[in-house]
Amino acid sequence: MLPFHNLGEPPIRRPNRAPPTVAKDGPRINDDIRNAQIQLIDAEGVNHGTVETVAAIKMAQDAGMDLVEISPNNNPPVCKIMDYGKYKYSAQKKAAEARKKQKVVEIKEIKLRPMIDDHDYDVKMRAMQRFFEEGDKVKITLRYRGREMAHQEIGTKLLDKVKADVAEIAKVEQDAKFEGRQVVMVLAPR
Repeated sequence: MLPFHNLGEPPIRRPNRAPPTVAKDGPRINDDIRNAQIQLIDAEGVNHGTVETVAAIKMAQDAGMDLVEISPNNNPPVCKIMDYGKYKYSAQKKAAEARKKQKVVEIKEIKLRPMIDDHDYDVKMRAMQRFFEEGDKVKITLRYRGREMAHQEIGTKLLDKVKADVAEIAKVEQDAKFEGRQVVMVLAPR
């Protein structure tokens, strides 16, 4: 006896669905190009105008190369005869080079207390200056403990002093705001 089946009704049949087509990354090549006609550019860069896709694929195979769709949005799409392996390799090299050149901006955090000593303050300022030179942003967290909350003007003066000391190398990205028992301010390099 089937446990989940009512004897009076036939079992539910679900239609067989084809698996979704896998979207390829990169341009369509050779037989993946579905258009009847394309605008063809050969390996030397000569424009042959509108050509039947089948004939263009044959020309590419005769040359020992691939037919690669360069701009699919045109009507008809523009395709070029080229070595797809070399094309893909050079595209990967360009992408790697671009990744190497870009700098990821990090947010470094400096924690202060309202009653910070002068020497400790100088050490924190030197660290902050180094962060700005490296192109990073700095998040300054001023934390109040216990009865220090009654004297918030001390912390406000300290943050104003920090702003004044880094005025030529940094700008205020997010002004000082309270988050519970601490004040947070974000500075970015100029």
